[in-house]
Amino acid sequence: MKTINIFRLALGISFFTLVFACSKNSGSSGSNSTITSQLQTQADDQAMVSNESDAVTTDANTAMYGSTAIAGNSISGSGDVTTNGFGTSGGSNNNLGGLICDATVTVQDTLGVRSVTINYNGSNCWGNRTRTGVVVISIPTGVYWKDAGAQVTLSIQNLKITRVRDNKSIVINGSKTLTNVSGGRLADLATLGGITHTITGNLVVTFDNGSQRSWNVSKQRVYSYSNGVVITTTGTHTDSLGNSDVAEWGTNRFGVEFESLISQPKVIRQDCDFRLVSGQNQVLRSDNITTTVTYGLDANGDVTTCPGSGTYYFKVVRVNAGGLSFTKILPY
Repeated sequence: MKTINIFRLALGISFFTLVFACSKNSGSSGSNSTITSQLQTQADDQAMVSNESDAVTTDANTAMYGSTAIAGNSISGSGDVTTNGFGTSGGSNNNLGGLICDATVTVQDTLGVRSVTINYNGSNCWGNRTRTGVVVISIPTGVYWKDAGAQVTLSIQNLKITRVRDNKSIVINGSKTLTNVSGGRLADLATLGGITHTITGNLVVTFDNGSQRSWNVSKQRVYSYSNGVVITTTGTHTDSLGNSDVAEWGTNRFGVEFESLISQPKVIRQDCDFRLVSGQNQVLRSDNITTTVTYGLDANGDVTTCPGSGTYYFKVVRVNAGGLSFTKILPY
């Protein structure tokens, strides 16, 4: 899809958007109500796809750093390694250990085959969704994940994610390329100061109504250390309008073209139980509807501190082509 023709009229809405009409706009037309309902569904789709796509990236990173043979923590230890759950594969110190609660991880480094396979089979650490499917990480011979410029390929195969609270599901297929731009191990993050990764890829998403859509991904993740691991994500694709912070673009389940921008960096913190604690998104749509979402809020829409296992909220502000505004605060 060529982004140059998509966004001439659009301004921006969030990929984490759930859009509802607020009561002060109860007089809106039936047509506008239909659009609002579709935007709610689209935004929920985008939130789920984006979150789960990022979760796969985190899992892949965790799995590779957990194997000495793959990460390059040492040149010894080659061979097949299998672990249920994750955190000790290969015996390395792993700052993200324990995040993969719903999978078995198999590491193969024999006979010229170098791969890590994540086989999802259950509920995640927080119990809010289940996953089935397979992710295979292919590592070229002679490449170690800790090295600057190291590049690996992720193959996502029939990854089905089901949300517990409403039984909504999506299925993701496709591939991603991960690059360790700066080099370095997460185990050494406190002394390194920072590690930079990039993620690009093409996904095919199947929604629960049977529709299939293509999505593109282009992101950067910077890992830093402040009372634990801090992950800061930005978009890296540049569109025809000069926006250089585009993270995702494609077509939603209703056939509307979009691109999703990270307008303020999205931050995940280990000391907040690896939750998204701040950031802002916009999505540029081809039908001139604008929405902005702000993360890391409480139920009143005010900035909050780490709730750990509690609930964060985001505030969604949507403006349509006629200037009619809708606002809603929702949990995530």
